[in-house]
Amino acid sequence: MSMTLAVKPTLVDRIVPNSLAADIVLVVAGAALTALAAQLQIQVPGMPVPFTFQTLAVLLTGAALGSVRGMLSMALYAVAGLFLPVFSGGAHGLNVLLGATGGYIFGFILAGFVVGKLAELNWSSNVLKMAASYVVGSAVVYAVGVPVLTITALGGNWALGLQYGLVPFLIWDAAKAVIAAGLVPGAWALVKKVKGN
Repeated sequence: MSMTLAVKPTLVDRIVPNSLAADIVLVVAGAALTALAAQLQIQVPGMPVPFTFQTLAVLLTGAALGSVRGMLSMALYAVAGLFLPVFSGGAHGLNVLLGATGGYIFGFILAGFVVGKLAELNWSSNVLKMAASYVVGSAVVYAVGVPVLTITALGGNWALGLQYGLVPFLIWDAAKAVIAAGLVPGAWALVKKVKGN
């Protein structure tokens, strides 16, 4: 049995045979991609949250794998981070999940599901819809991450939470949305060309 719905195929469903074994490999691959992207970071002095490529990996994973596998990939990433140095900068442990940046990691789980659901509704094969799904997914990550950062590290000061946990990342997210809007629909076009439909 597979974790997908045959009536709502995602990009990988067009390429990979439908099986539980394939689903497990895809979930692990999504978590691994996110762990790798977490290590590609720029730490700005005075900023509690580094610039990374994690959100791009999270949202590409959701768009490619769909809601259930996207969510499970991010949940696996979070669990792996309890024991392995997969979080940003090689961090790991419960203190990270319960700390200032932990809300973003929990936001990844929800964003993986939401963007995956939008992909199942055929948003990932259209450039504008893919860009919009990236915006939606990013908003989900911030909706969880910024409050946790504000409460755990900034004394409940919401102005500082927005200043440090949202505003500096918006221009980066715009660039990543453009990348995602090109990559995923481009991959769809290639698959349709190769498959002939």
